[in-house]
Amino acid sequence: MSTDHHSPTARNITLLIGTRKGAFIYRSDASRRRWRVEGPHFLGSIVNHVALDPRDARTLLVAAKTGHLGPTVFRSGDGGKNWAEAKRPPAFRKVAEGETGRAVDSVFWLSPGHVSETDVWYAGTAPVGLFQSRDGGVTWEEVAGFNDGLFPRIQEHVTPGPDGSLLHSVLVDPRDPRHLYIGLSIGGTFESMDGGNTWTALNKGIEADFLPDSNAEFGHDPHLTALHPHNPDRLYQQNHCGMYRLDRPSVEWKRIGRNMPKEVGDIGFPVVLHPRDPDCAWIFPMDGTEVWPRVSPGGRPAAYRTRDGGNSWERQDRGFPSEQAWWTVKRQAFCADPFDSVGLYLGTTSGEIWGSVDQGESWFQIAAHLPHIYSVTTAVEA
Repeated sequence: MSTDHHSPTARNITLLIGTRKGAFIYRSDASRRRWRVEGPHFLGSIVNHVALDPRDARTLLVAAKTGHLGPTVFRSGDGGKNWAEAKRPPAFRKVAEGETGRAVDSVFWLSPGHVSETDVWYAGTAPVGLFQSRDGGVTWEEVAGFNDGLFPRIQEHVTPGPDGSLLHSVLVDPRDPRHLYIGLSIGGTFESMDGGNTWTALNKGIEADFLPDSNAEFGHDPHLTALHPHNPDRLYQQNHCGMYRLDRPSVEWKRIGRNMPKEVGDIGFPVVLHPRDPDCAWIFPMDGTEVWPRVSPGGRPAAYRTRDGGNSWERQDRGFPSEQAWWTVKRQAFCADPFDSVGLYLGTTSGEIWGSVDQGESWFQIAAHLPHIYSVTTAVEA
């Protein structure tokens, strides 16, 4: 396993949890065995995503949908002690009377911008929309190149799935702040080389067995796309139709999930990358057969790890229930920390958080009885 990039000195670790009924913050020391909880914050609100700004290790943003305020973003500049709502949350422009407009139903995804662009953030919404903040999340503007440029051209291919139409996986190339990737469920993966002004489809090689034309340019259903921070030319995608890898400058994805056990399959929502090794990744398969139960195949939950870019996979289930555990883990609810022995964390829709401090070799329960979990992200405290 590559160790070209060193992990940080052991420090405290924080888990940022978004749930159907609020946000929770779990903190631990470098041992990652004993956790203390803070919250809930925004009790009763749907929290789709909680993200820390890695550029200052202090600013937190929350993508929330409140009963009385509707979809919005909250910001904390002190690690979650105090919060303020965005002065201008993501919203589509108003249209003239008689015209048909769109309204943001929820803010679904948050991504900090490039390290060189202090205070830049991106937000993806449902229905699909892309927004940018240039003041740390206080005010938001539409990314016109997507909302008014690409979207009208592909609108007929952006069809709501069971969870509606979503824009997620906003990825910024660490070498170039103008190089962006986004994922649309349902719509496909797209790339911009000019900061979001223009976009091209990046769906070649992705199967789409639910479309009349399985080789269509648009209309695919990426569940999550991830870019490796130390090798930005390596991307992974967990898709409605399997697990894929892309090695740039190629524009054709390779289905690496075919190497998974056939009885398990390669359908799921999340994909997690090792923070230093681009050949190492984890997925959490779900049952995607027939009526799409979206639960652990056979009621036997397990993560699967590849250490060779998807050529082979190993099952990791030690510590998990061995049967009758019908878990669903959503796209934002599985993540890793950057320590020497990489920690892994996942949350279930049944309100459990599970962790591993040995790269998935063994698992233990961190929390239970939380609301339906939408997202789990990590933050290393300074």
